Amino acid sequence: MSTPDSTQFRPSPFLLLGIPGLEGVHILIGFPFFFLYLVTLLGNAAVMFVIQTEHSLHEPMYYFLAMLDSIDLGLSTATIPKMLGIFWFSLRDISFESCLSQMFFIHFFTAMESIVLLAMAFDRYVAIYKPLQYTMILTSKIISIIAGIAVLRSLCMVAPLVFLLLRLPFCGHHIIPHTYCEHMGIARLACASIKVNIMFGLGAMSILLLDVLLIILSYVKILYAVFHLPSWESRLKALNTCGSHIGVILAFFTPAFFSFLTHRFGHNVPQYVHILLANLYVVVPPALNPIIYGVRIKQIRERVLRIFFLLKDAEIIMVNQDIGASENTMMNSNASHANYHSFILTGIPGMPEQNPSMVFPLGLFYTLTLLENGIILAVIKVDESLHEPMYQSELLPILALTDVSLSMSTLPSMLSIFWFNAPEISFDACITQMFFIHGFGGVESEVLVSMAFDRFVAIHDPLRYASILTHGTIGKIRIAVLTRAVCVVFPVPFLIKRLPFCRSNILSQSYCLHQDAMRLACTSTHINGLYGLIIVIFTLGLDALLILFSYVLILKTVVGIAYRAERLEALNTSHICAVLFYVPLIGIMIHRFGKHLSPVVHMLMANVYLLLLPVLNPVVYSVKTKQIRRWIIHVFQRRKNRT
Repeated sequence: MSTPDSTQFRPSPFLLLGIPGLEGVHILIGFPFFFLYLVTLLGNAAVMFVIQTEHSLHEPMYYFLAMLDSIDLGLSTATIPKMLGIFWFSLRDISFESCLSQMFFIHFFTAMESIVLLAMAFDRYVAIYKPLQYTMILTSKIISIIAGIAVLRSLCMVAPLVFLLLRLPFCGHHIIPHTYCEHMGIARLACASIKVNIMFGLGAMSILLLDVLLIILSYVKILYAVFHLPSWESRLKALNTCGSHIGVILAFFTPAFFSFLTHRFGHNVPQYVHILLANLYVVVPPALNPIIYGVRIKQIRERVLRIFFLLKDAEIIMVNQDIGASENTMMNSNASHANYHSFILTGIPGMPEQNPSMVFPLGLFYTLTLLENGIILAVIKVDESLHEPMYQSELLPILALTDVSLSMSTLPSMLSIFWFNAPEISFDACITQMFFIHGFGGVESEVLVSMAFDRFVAIHDPLRYASILTHGTIGKIRIAVLTRAVCVVFPVPFLIKRLPFCRSNILSQSYCLHQDAMRLACTSTHINGLYGLIIVIFTLGLDALLILFSYVLILKTVVGIAYRAERLEALNTSHICAVLFYVPLIGIMIHRFGKHLSPVVHMLMANVYLLLLPVLNPVVYSVKTKQIRRWIIHVFQRRKNRT
């Protein structure tokens, strides 16, 4: 008996299940969590950088905001990397010590965030109730004391939890039906009484509840002070300074409130709902907080956007100078029109000296595009289990080939600008590049429609799948895809060549696009604009609607499947993530209605569309497709064994 008793206090690694009941779609669930983590990292880092570098933000309110951002970074980093390991790579094991560490940091940062929100409520109360004494009350010393109290109180609340768990024996199963370790999830695995743990946990919860009550009390006093102000304008201005803080409070406490209600009273609620709410509680607020403050606070918003406005002014001055030079040239030559033999491509608008810094990122993007799509094509070629309509018969392979071709269409001009500082491109070469970029974009859109149809047939009528999508049918689809793309793009070169160009010959992108080139014409471009709008609506817009309609039919079919496991398996075969191709089409809306935005914004949206997606598509299919993922892992393991 001594051996079992001695090992009870040193349990074997725990097993985190992720989201029980949704194991079949773990890979899909991982993508929004990964996106939220990126938003959290970039957003909070940006706000902290602005507060650090902008002297006008060195005030108590922004010091508290910097504390909140650092806490959000810690909370998300303590949870999301392990979640992604579970969702994407089935890394469910976690040692007892690592589990305790994760639990400590999750509860510590949660307690820290609660008290910092209380401190920010006190800050708003002082700013509105005693504005003249604001800087005298909230001095740097007082803020340091508040920060110290926040850290000490959080330590006193959380540190005992570690020792309360270390004293418990663990002799049963070590399975935690969750995506991360938390106090009661670990305590329930013990084979001894956990009354002390429960009582201490309730005490800690009561302290957080006290924070909520104090925040409510502070806002009662704030409202009392606001309604004693003399004018409505001053009242609205005072309340407006509290809007960001109220938004952050709601983002933090609302998921926690619903999670608590479902835990206490939702005994009939499926377990995966409890887990999802608990995940939202630690994932969503860190991503929302910088967005709320970035939008609501004028100083932060202006500091982030100032570089764009300055660049816009510089671009306007540069364009005006180019137009003036062109007009002088026209007057001197007594010519009414002049057609340029070449265009000048733009690297980073307003910052040509930064062009060399793009050498390595561009090289990385192009290398990854070739490598990843090449691996996809090689796997499909050698693995006979992938010789099915979705893979071998021109759907996923043609998507990979289109991604490579789309990237290679921009490669020559990108290299000439960023690597060799040669931005000039001949008129004919520009039209040729324009044709291939728009053509391959149309091919990719139509391929995604075909893949949606493929998935609909596979799920709706699986027994007739092979007889419907034969090699002959897929061949006809391939011909239709290429024919439509050529017919749609073929008029574009002629529409551009008919235009006279007598203004600046400087394009706003690092490659040639139809809408960019037609802006430089010195005559009406209504025909070009109307044709471009019709093409967008009846090709990309129609394709997006067809994909949406196909997935409505797919979901209708899936709902009718009797068993949950089969439903999840059917949904997991979808290609929803590849439809990320349509996300950058937001750039079309920016192009149509964002005339006031900086050229940098237009440039970034266009580059994301042409550079990022060819890199992401093979990653999505490598993660989602078991055969491809297994083959890649097998190759790397074989090489590792050889070494």
